[in-house]
Amino acid sequence: MLTVYKRFDHQLQIVTDSGPVPRSWIRMVNPTSEEISTVSTSTGVPEDLLRAALDSEERSRIEIEDNCMLVLTNFPVLRGPDMYDTLPLGIILTPDQVITVSLEETEILPGNIVGPGAPAYYNTGKRTRFLFQILYKTAKVYLRFIHQINRQTDEIERHLRKSMNNAEVFRLFDMEKGLTYFTVALRSNGLVLERLLRLRKNSALQHLLPQYEEDEDILEDAIIENRQALEMVQMYSDILSGMMDAFTSVISNNLNQVMKLLASVTILLSIPTMIASFWGMNVGVPFLDQQVGFWYVLLCSMSLTGVAGYVLWKKRMF
Repeated sequence: MLTVYKRFDHQLQIVTDSGPVPRSWIRMVNPTSEEISTVSTSTGVPEDLLRAALDSEERSRIEIEDNCMLVLTNFPVLRGPDMYDTLPLGIILTPDQVITVSLEETEILPGNIVGPGAPAYYNTGKRTRFLFQILYKTAKVYLRFIHQINRQTDEIERHLRKSMNNAEVFRLFDMEKGLTYFTVALRSNGLVLERLLRLRKNSALQHLLPQYEEDEDILEDAIIENRQALEMVQMYSDILSGMMDAFTSVISNNLNQVMKLLASVTILLSIPTMIASFWGMNVGVPFLDQQVGFWYVLLCSMSLTGVAGYVLWKKRMF
């Protein structure tokens, strides 16, 4: 999907002009080859830069090529109730436009940001501020997802304390995997932010990274938020890993207790069965001709079973 936006009267509006629009934002979501070719022709951006964000395994980085700059970052994605992932987001700065490329829709750059009721957050005319605002909002979304994972972890912990279910452990595993993705993405995003902090002072890049008021504050805020998100995700990852190990041990211990109980019950049931089988043989046995012989055998079985039960109880078998 290809959409062109431009800010008019403090609001973003969709532009339908066929030619290149200066001071505009070109938003590409899972673009086709034809759309990539069209944007490359109209803006002069090489197609390989436009396709960089279409590889889900791409890591964050900065490339400067042919009078344009690619800032590749990673944003968080919710795949299910407890499944988290990251995807690359390409932000390409040219002297006249900002181009964003992603495989999927993202709340960082939603499609419903035009019209009278839409928030006037992004200014397509100030490309540097636009870039820094995207990076800042990306860090904020990471923080929100991390807090969400923490709340889900607390909920799962309460469930596990009441009943040990493998499904809850699998939920923890999914969230731990998501935190691992977040850790890698936040580290690489942090490197991109640090490099941008250095590049903005490069006079040779002023045509791509022009400086406006408050731009430095937004970039520093983005760096702070990214560091905070990285510290939190590392802390929650350690907590989640320890919790998984603890609950896995508890589940294993509970299983051992059940097996011990079943083994004890099997032993106790085998004693009267074995004694009854002896007296059921077609040979001479004690008490065979006595009227109370059955009760003697029953008393013997109960006594031996009681002794065995006492021994097992002393050995904490149940």
